[in-house]
Amino acid sequence: MNGRERILAMMDGKPVDRHPFMPITMMFAADRIGKPYRRYVQDHHLLVEGQLCVAERFDCDYVSCISDPARESADCGAEVQWFENQPPALVEENSLFADKTALARQPVPDPLGGGRMFDRVLAAALFRERVGGEKLIEGWIEGPCALAADLRGLNRLLTDFVDDPVFVADLMDFCVEVTLRFARAQIEAGADSIGIGDAAASLIGPGRYREFVWPREKKQIDFIHRLGARVKLHICGRTRTLLPEMGRLGADMIDLDYPAPLSEARAAMGPRQVLAGNINPVAVLRNGSVEQIRQALEECRRAAAPAWIVNAGCEVVRDTPLAHFEAMARFSREAAD
Repeated sequence: MNGRERILAMMDGKPVDRHPFMPITMMFAADRIGKPYRRYVQDHHLLVEGQLCVAERFDCDYVSCISDPARESADCGAEVQWFENQPPALVEENSLFADKTALARQPVPDPLGGGRMFDRVLAAALFRERVGGEKLIEGWIEGPCALAADLRGLNRLLTDFVDDPVFVADLMDFCVEVTLRFARAQIEAGADSIGIGDAAASLIGPGRYREFVWPREKKQIDFIHRLGARVKLHICGRTRTLLPEMGRLGADMIDLDYPAPLSEARAAMGPRQVLAGNINPVAVLRNGSVEQIRQALEECRRAAAPAWIVNAGCEVVRDTPLAHFEAMARFSREAAD
C-alpha cells in the first residue's frame, strides 16, 4: 500500500496497513534543502524539492503545496511584507479593504494569471509529474474567515462582526469565490485533496462561526467534492467549542491543533470522522524526549483510532531535531491497529 492509497483508504473507511503519516512541514522542509524560506515560497520548484526531500527521507504519505497564507490575498492586490528566511506577512495597517467600499470594485483574480496562486498551481502539476499515484498530493486554500482577515485586517474584521455584519457576509462571499477558483485550478493541475486553513475562525466564537463561517466552509467542501477531490480542514488554535459544527461539515479529514483534545473531537464528531494530530509541536515534538513523543502519540491513538492520522497539532517547527521527527514517523510505521 503506497501513501496515496493508504490515505484514501482511510478516508473511505477501508482497512489500512498502518496509520498514515501527514506532518505539516514548511520551514522545516525548506531547511532540509538549505534554501531561504523566501525563495521556497516564491519558487514552486524549491517547494516541491523540499517536500519530496522530507517525504522520501521520513516516508511521509503525502506532499503539500502549503507554504503561507498570502497567496490569494497577494493576487487580489494586498500588500505583502517579505522576509529572507521567514514566512511573508500581510501588512494589516494597509489592508486591501481598509476602505470597505473597495470590495464592490474588486475583481476576482485569475489563479492562472501568473501570480502567487499560479505558482502553487504549478507546484501541484510538478508533484503530479514526480509522485502522482504514489503520494497524496495536497493543494491548499484559505478558509473564508482567514482570507477575510487577510484582506480586511484581523482587528477590523472582528469589529465588523458587531458593527457591520452585512459587510462581513459580503466579504466572506467574495473570499469563497476566490478560493473556489483557486481550488479548481489546483485540482485540475494534479491535487488529490485540498487543505482549507481557516485560522481566524478560532477567534470568533461558536455563534458567529455557525452564522458566518460554517455555511461558507461547507460551500468550499461541497464544491471540492463535486470536482472529485478530498478535503482536509485545519483551524489553528482553540477550537473546542467549534468541534460539533466542524464535524457536520463533511470534510474527509479534520486536522486539529493541539489545544483541542482528540477525545472530545471523537465524541463530538462520531467514529467515522477521520482525525489528524495532534501532539504539541513545540513542547512535545521539538522540546520533549523521544519517549515523551511516543507517549503523546499513543495517547492520541487511543483517543482517535482507528480513523486517525499521525501528525503534530500544527506546523512542525523548523528546528525540530531530526531524531524527534523520525520518532513520529516510526510511530506511524509501528503502531498499526
